[in-house]
This record gives sequence, C-alpha cells and structure tokens, in this order.
Amino acid sequence: ELVPSIMSNMLNPDAIFSNNEMSLSDIEIYGFDYDYTLVFYSKHLHTLIFNAARDLLINEHRYPAEIRKYDYDPNFAIRGLHYDVHRALLMKIDAFHYIQLGTVYRGLSVVPDEEVIAMYDGSHVPLEQMSDFYGKSSQGNTMKQFMDIFSLPEMTLLSCVNEYFLKNNIDYEPVHLYKDVKDSIRDVHIKGIMYRAIEADIEKYICYAEQTRAVLAKLADHGKKMFLITNSPSSFVDKGMKFIVGKDWRDLFDVVIVQADKPNFFNDKRRPFRKVNERGVLLWDKIHKLQKGQIYKQGNLYEFLKLTGWRGSKVLYFGDHIYSDLADLTLKHGWRTGAIIPELRSEIKIMNTEKYIQTMTWLQTLTGLLEHMQVHRDPDSQMILEEWKKERKEMREMNRNFFNAYFGSIFRTDENPTYFLRRLSRFADIYMASLSCLLNYEPDYTFYPRRTPLQHELPGWSDQLCTGTFRIPFLQETVQIK
Repeated sequence: ELVPSIMSNMLNPDAIFSNNEMSLSDIEIYGFDYDYTLVFYSKHLHTLIFNAARDLLINEHRYPAEIRKYDYDPNFAIRGLHYDVHRALLMKIDAFHYIQLGTVYRGLSVVPDEEVIAMYDGSHVPLEQMSDFYGKSSQGNTMKQFMDIFSLPEMTLLSCVNEYFLKNNIDYEPVHLYKDVKDSIRDVHIKGIMYRAIEADIEKYICYAEQTRAVLAKLADHGKKMFLITNSPSSFVDKGMKFIVGKDWRDLFDVVIVQADKPNFFNDKRRPFRKVNERGVLLWDKIHKLQKGQIYKQGNLYEFLKLTGWRGSKVLYFGDHIYSDLADLTLKHGWRTGAIIPELRSEIKIMNTEKYIQTMTWLQTLTGLLEHMQVHRDPDSQMILEEWKKERKEMREMNRNFFNAYFGSIFRTDENPTYFLRRLSRFADIYMASLSCLLNYEPDYTFYPRRTPLQHELPGWSDQLCTGTFRIPFLQETVQIK
C-alpha cells in the first residue's frame, strides 16, 4: 500500500534544491565557472584524459609499458571518494568520518571488511588524517578527497596502476605513485594536451547546450549582470563559448576572467589582473576598470570586488567544485552559491523507479522491525532477528548497486550522508543538475529548504510501525516542479 502513494510524489530531476533559503529577487549579479557549469563534456573527454596521463606515466615517469593495457572504465569511480595516499586505498567516507565497508578498493579489488577494520582499528578515520580544507593530502593529512568531475580519470588511473603492481608482485611506494599520477593528470591540463584535443574536435568533446544560451539570455533580459571566472585559458574558453552560445557570447558578460587559478584567486591579494588582447597576447597596462567585452587573466577576488563593487548576498556564483569554486565565497565573502551536480539527474531518475522505491520501503521496514523486536530475548525471536539483519545487509548492497556497483550513491552511505554531501550542504545555498534548471523558475522565485525533521522530532521506529505512519523520508515531502 505504501508504493502507490509514494510513486505519486516523484522527485523532479530538473528541480533546484535548497540548503539555505534564498530569493532570486535579491540576486543582481550572476557569476559562473566554465567547465561543467556553462559547458558540459561528452564521455570521450575522460577517456582522453586517462589515456594521455597513462602515456605520460610511461613516457616521462618510466612506468611499465604494460599499464597501457588498462582502459578507462566510466562505471568505476564516483565523485567525492577519499584516497589513502600511504595505503593506496580508494574508499567512500560518510559525514561522520566513517568508512563505508564494502567500498574500500586496493587497485580494482575490494578489500575485505575485516582487513579494513584491522588497518584502521575500526572504520573511523580521525580528523587529523582526513583531507585538508580543500580536499588535499597535505601537512600530515593522509587522505585526499576527489571532488572534481575531472578527477574521475585520476581515480581510475590510480586504481589501474595499483592493480598492475599488485597483480605482478612489484614492490612500490604508494606515495610516489600518487604523486606521479597527480602530476601526469595535471600535465594533461597545463601542457595543453586536453585543450588542444578539444579545440581540434569540439563537436566530439563538447555537448552542445542550447539551453546555456537560453539561461544567459533570460538573465540578461531581466537586467542581471553576469561574469565568468574560470581556470581555463582564453582561446579554449572563447572557442567553447562560441560553439555553445554564439560568436557574440562576450556581449552577455560584464566581466570575463580566465586562468584565475582558483581557489588561490579567492585568497591571494598579490596578483593583479592582466588584459588579454584579441590575439591572446598579455598586455602590461595597469587595470583601473574591468570592461565589458574584454578578457582578463589572473587577478584576485579582492581587486575584483574593489573594481566592481559586487559584494555580499546580491551575488550568486555557480560552479561544480564544492571547494575550489564555492567554499571561500560563502565562508569569507558572503556570496550566495549554487552547485552544479550533473550526477543528481541520473540518481533522481533511479530513485523514482518502482524497484528502488520497493527496495527502500522494505529496507526501512526491516530497520524498524529490528529496533522494535530486539527486546525479545527468546531463541526463536533472536533467530528471526539474525535473519532480518542478514537480509538488511543484503538489501543495503542491493541499494548501493542501483547507483554504482562499486561505491553506490555520491550522496549516501547506507543511512548516513556522505562526506561529499556534508560539504555540499555547507558550501552551497542551492544545487541542481545543470544551469538549465534555472529556466523552470521565475527571476523572483524564493527557494525554501525542506524542514527535515531532527531525530528527536520523529516518532520512533516502533511508534511508526504500530500506528501505521511509516513513511520514506524525503520522497513524500517533495513537491514536483512543473
């Protein structure tokens, strides 16, 4: 009886979801990142990055040529995973720093739960071992968190090379491997390998997004100012924007900044802006004003604020990287922030399937039964409880496989939110699958976060079961945007 009522309240994959109340009527200036915000890439790009970095490992870092047999698997890694640099383990961690057992991989093979518990003296990762503020492994932090969509090939390459060394009984230093893979992935970007490949075959790598222009045009029609701050180079951005928006794309933006070096752009006050002319040459003029139609390189946010006067909550900035794009802006400068999470659309579609809803309904029911029945100590009851625990574990694994066979959803580890979602909730006022979701809302729309009941505000499992008020959280309360 539960499923039909839930099925009638589906989640809308094109909706915008709110962590913090925000009215678009208060927003006067809209800012955007470029990659995976204004422009989306095809599946071919990650294969390109993986192959190029793999070849750099072989040609420049003298890794065995046999690793060339490994190809990029788009179904392996998900965003938000942590990597233990010293143990060479890729894993998913929840908001409370607990490892989700069954999602720890050494190379391409899952590590048994018992071994994980022995290595970490349980499944908790202490704060001092976690990644730093920007997800990096530095200053004693042994964990690196991969938050960028571009990091998916990096995680896969790390796992493949680890797998090769392990399968061939080759002794190696995991720290060196991590650094070499990181440097190779970086070189694919900074040496221009990726940029040249995309520019040479733009239709292969960039997904044409007519709706990107529609979003920008809608904002312009309502008198909103717009700016672009990206780490990508000038010619690359120019060609991409001409492809997805049109030759007149600069007319839509009041300020365009390339090679900004985020997140340093938001913190380093020392770097001045430089103007880039039509031929891509850097000029030495002192910048007294950021002019519409011009492209600027480097600079810093403090100078940007001084030259534009765009401060505080009247600015809304969109980006896909929770740390590099959004964290400093919301914590230090009071800008409103919007996270672009492309994975959201596919996960919501899965959550709307009857199979998923049935599985979640029974999983939640089992959990309630376990809590309600655990007070019965007789042998028959205890035997039933053990059977239910086994079934619950199996259903948790089934639930994980709905999203990704290795790591599950990027938003949940069983009942708990992931560490990724914890950071998303903290640094993003709103989040959505793509900018096109803005087309579903009027420019004065107010986003209200759902009042999610706290644990002490909810009836106990036993009360829900006895009174028949059991419901799946979030699904029934969600209103579909038409």
